[in-house]
Amino acid sequence: MNQFNILPRPSQPAEHDDDDMSMSGLVESRDDNNKDDDDSDRDGMAAPPADIPLQHPTSNISFQTIPSVESGTTYQYTGEADNIDERDANDHLCVTEYVQDMYHHFCIKEKTTSVRPGYMDNQPRINEGMRSILVDWLVDVHLKFELVPETLYLNVSIIDRYLESSQVTRQKLQLVGVAALLIASKYEEIYPPDIGDLVYICDKAYTKKDIVQMEETILKTLEYRITIPSAHAFLVRYLKAAHADRKIVQLSCYILDGTLQSYNLLHYLPSQLAAAAVLIARKRVGRNSWSPTLLKYSSYYEEEIIHVAKAVLYEKTTASRELRAVNKKYSSQRYGSVASAPLDCDL
Repeated sequence: MNQFNILPRPSQPAEHDDDDMSMSGLVESRDDNNKDDDDSDRDGMAAPPADIPLQHPTSNISFQTIPSVESGTTYQYTGEADNIDERDANDHLCVTEYVQDMYHHFCIKEKTTSVRPGYMDNQPRINEGMRSILVDWLVDVHLKFELVPETLYLNVSIIDRYLESSQVTRQKLQLVGVAALLIASKYEEIYPPDIGDLVYICDKAYTKKDIVQMEETILKTLEYRITIPSAHAFLVRYLKAAHADRKIVQLSCYILDGTLQSYNLLHYLPSQLAAAAVLIARKRVGRNSWSPTLLKYSSYYEEEIIHVAKAVLYEKTTASRELRAVNKKYSSQRYGSVASAPLDCDL
């Protein structure tokens, strides 16, 4: 049997108002009198350290070293950084008093919640191609149910962490995916999908009892450790630091959603993938690739992220034509039709 036929496709997603911009909360409101590019209200940045090797904490794959930059000539070093939280100081929902501490904690936590990149070697009955098909199907399901972005990223994380610990048959892979969706929805959504609806989208291949039993199995395997710092959580912060307009938000989300399907990109941390998505989007619209503000709030230099961005673009351009869900989603006017134009930026 062709592996690309192992999962049914959900019905056509509900139509949306083209003028509705579901990601608009990620876009900062900007004063027309401000500079068009990146930074104001600035603090000076220190000169970059040279030759810092990076390595994923769960793999043996090393990053290339950061080259020295003579006299700090690029914009990320010569410009000054904004205080991006200053304008939200009176908004208690923005928790500006400790948001930096939160993201510092996220950076530590992501190293322990990321899966081992080669975990599929211990799965004799499934492979990375089947995982990609499952994630592609879940992107469709996520859109159909109009779930929040964090649900999708948590969904995929739960799947990977479970598959890292437990062997699964081909016939049960979709069951793992839909049970993980139920867990993620209960965690993130106000109104999670009904189990009956999940049975329906699986073409009744599984019963309600099957889904609940798998939900319990996954939770026990993960020891009820559900919370993760997702790539989307980092993306929200980095977009604010990038002074992103709507186009950059749409492109960044399109690029980052696409990374979920790629097993090879598990070599990178969520924060690195989020930074790469922002870098590619900024480059694509003609902005400076990186800025002093992004350097300050991401703690990544452009030289660290550029090869991650190249890996993301490579995976995007070599992905199977069968994986259509992300392109279909971002081809709609609701998401700016950003998938209709190639990501042809010179890195």
